[in-house]
Amino acid sequence: MKINDKITVEDLLYGLMLKSGNDAAVALAIHTCGSVEAFAGKMNEKAKQIGLSMTHFVTPHGLDQPEHYTTAYELAILADYAMQNPTIKKIVGTKNYTVHINNQPVNISNTNELLGYLEGVNGVKTGFTNGAGRCLVTSVKRGDMEIISVVLGADSRKFRTADSIKMIEYVYQNYKNVDIAETVQKQYESWYQINQKRIIIKQGKQEYIKIRMEPIQNSKITIAKKDTLEDLKIEIVTLNQVEAPVEKDKKVGYVKIKLGNTAIRNLDLFVEEGVGRKEYPDYLREILRNCLS
Repeated sequence: MKINDKITVEDLLYGLMLKSGNDAAVALAIHTCGSVEAFAGKMNEKAKQIGLSMTHFVTPHGLDQPEHYTTAYELAILADYAMQNPTIKKIVGTKNYTVHINNQPVNISNTNELLGYLEGVNGVKTGFTNGAGRCLVTSVKRGDMEIISVVLGADSRKFRTADSIKMIEYVYQNYKNVDIAETVQKQYESWYQINQKRIIIKQGKQEYIKIRMEPIQNSKITIAKKDTLEDLKIEIVTLNQVEAPVEKDKKVGYVKIKLGNTAIRNLDLFVEEGVGRKEYPDYLREILRNCLS
């Protein structure tokens, strides 16, 4: 791009994500925040917001700078976050596109060599600097299983492509998605039948409290194909007693879900119904019942 060129923001995004346009990155940064520095500040705010603790941005295009860095794992988190945006997902999954600069068409192609070549690939981005080497972040969806692979520091496009394919195929050959909701619920109900009176209420209008497990959200998990749901077990940790009054929805423990020896998720346990504290008439009725029995 040249000074005074006119182009839409959408076309700039295509130029950025398909063609690795550093000029498009700078133009978008200045258009959005007024300067590259201000935009980098917004990038760092977003990085902190989504939990990236080993990432720091200086530029919008990623050319080598001592204080511009990230990790393979945090690139995967960032890519996963970005792919939740329908516009970004559409752009990075586009193989060829025509942008218009000053109303003149320019055809561009996606630099992601796996897009349209390897089954299920729908993004995300190639990269290269002298410091970083050849890089590729790849998003793949096959059936109900979505993964992101990250290759950094490859010596050539050939190596980054080969390494990406090896990782992706390894995952799909050795892992699967399973739904744990029914298994966890059955194990919890079995435990609860035996442990309904586990938590004693001190000075409460009733002796025990009813508890419930929080609903299982996103109950599909990825496990090795050699593993089965029979390897899924739960461990339950609760308070032994609480003092009245006890409010409804008070947290009183948690369910630890384990696959073999590996903990994969915790679910909180809450009070089902609130319980009031005993008052003088309650104690009097209790004394009378004991006397009459």
